[in-house]
Amino acid sequence: MQPRIVIVGAGFGGVAVANELKRRGHDDLVILEQAGDVGGVWRDNTYPGAACDVPTPYYSLSYEPNPRWPRRYAEQPDILRYVQHVVDKYDLRRHLRLNARVAAARWQDGRWLVSLADGDTLEADVFIPAVGQLSRPSFPTIEGRDDFAGESFHSAEWRHDVDLTGKRVGVIGTGASAVQFVPKIQPLADRVSVFQRTAPYMLPRMDTQFSARHHRVFEKLPFTQKAERGAWFGLSEGLGVALLHSPALARFFTAVSRAHMKRSCADDPSLFEKAWPSYPIGCKRVLFVNDYLPALCQPNAELVTTGIERITPTGVRTVDGVDHEFDVLIWGTGFKATDFLSPMEITGRDGADLTTTWAEGARAYLGISVPDFPSLFIMYGPNTNLGSGSIIYMLESQARYIGQAVDAFGSRAMTVRREVESAYDADTQRRLSDGVWSKCDNWYRVASGRVVSNWPKLPFQYRRETSHFDAADYEPVTTP
Repeated sequence: MQPRIVIVGAGFGGVAVANELKRRGHDDLVILEQAGDVGGVWRDNTYPGAACDVPTPYYSLSYEPNPRWPRRYAEQPDILRYVQHVVDKYDLRRHLRLNARVAAARWQDGRWLVSLADGDTLEADVFIPAVGQLSRPSFPTIEGRDDFAGESFHSAEWRHDVDLTGKRVGVIGTGASAVQFVPKIQPLADRVSVFQRTAPYMLPRMDTQFSARHHRVFEKLPFTQKAERGAWFGLSEGLGVALLHSPALARFFTAVSRAHMKRSCADDPSLFEKAWPSYPIGCKRVLFVNDYLPALCQPNAELVTTGIERITPTGVRTVDGVDHEFDVLIWGTGFKATDFLSPMEITGRDGADLTTTWAEGARAYLGISVPDFPSLFIMYGPNTNLGSGSIIYMLESQARYIGQAVDAFGSRAMTVRREVESAYDADTQRRLSDGVWSKCDNWYRVASGRVVSNWPKLPFQYRRETSHFDAADYEPVTTP
């Protein structure tokens, strides 16, 4: 009998694991998506300039190359179209249930009961949350955040009905989203003030527009696109080596970043001193961007490094007592990346509550399996994010591992052995405890200091460790 499989999320993670399971003959599956269409973050993030910061020949499914990417670093609409294309080509539409938000999932009587917000309940032998790490906007705890009288919104919930032309705009945050949308809104606004808490490292964005000639070559000579994918994989692994293993290589990338950022600040050398980081490269996400600092060099833009005291009805008051007045506030402050699977309430064997289990920080064997939560497999789970590389590569690795697990056990329930998960977690945290991500405040860590987001090795090592499903790492779960 085929196992009944429920997948939560129709972004890249849900699509990757659904395709892998279908390829292996598992067709009794439902993909629950809380929104009205597929795409995940590439559906939701529509801010000006939204684009991938990994070259799309690498940021795509290995078995579905796209020879007609408009450019090397594809923009949001093109990536969304790619996800929709994959869903249609691989017959996933008939498995989709849209506008279906999962409220809770409970292991009961040998199967999962998945409860939807509309009151419906689905039964599953295998439960696969694929909701990602970058799906829920985060706001810093700044006093008075709700007091601002003007328009205010998060970059992940962009208000396209708010016209920024001629407006005084305050931007809080300097992360991956902010450095993309600031250059787009700066020419429109009367004034743009960007409030920076911690400066990011920036490296050159080696972007190019793919011409019709590129497309013809990629289509007629597919190995050329594979070669480009391989080249970017190698470069990403090299940056990973710098972040994880090689101080000399880290110094090289630091020097490249410094030279790039100095060139970008040529019109305002004083900006470089404000924008240059004071922590080791890689501790926070490295950004690939060319036009952010030049935008801040313009007469109507400024970078504010003085800390924020509070939000006022008219704008932002910094700790030096200065009031900055704005018409619009935009929060570019990232996501609740460490709140894995929240706000779903997930209850495992013998009433185990996942929130309580993860009270000190999320953890899972290979980022996929949690003891006492039978036949639950997480896509893009704890410690599977990357400091360098393509998360699509990681998702394909996880999907293949989960496919092997379902092949091995079918509808029979199994759970990872506690000693296996504990040994894996101890090794993971040992590697992370004195690594680069422990050297500054970042979104990879929880309050205890535990790094819960990032993988401590190179992506190819994760592929190797997930390439073979060992049934001995798991134990069958008997139903009373």
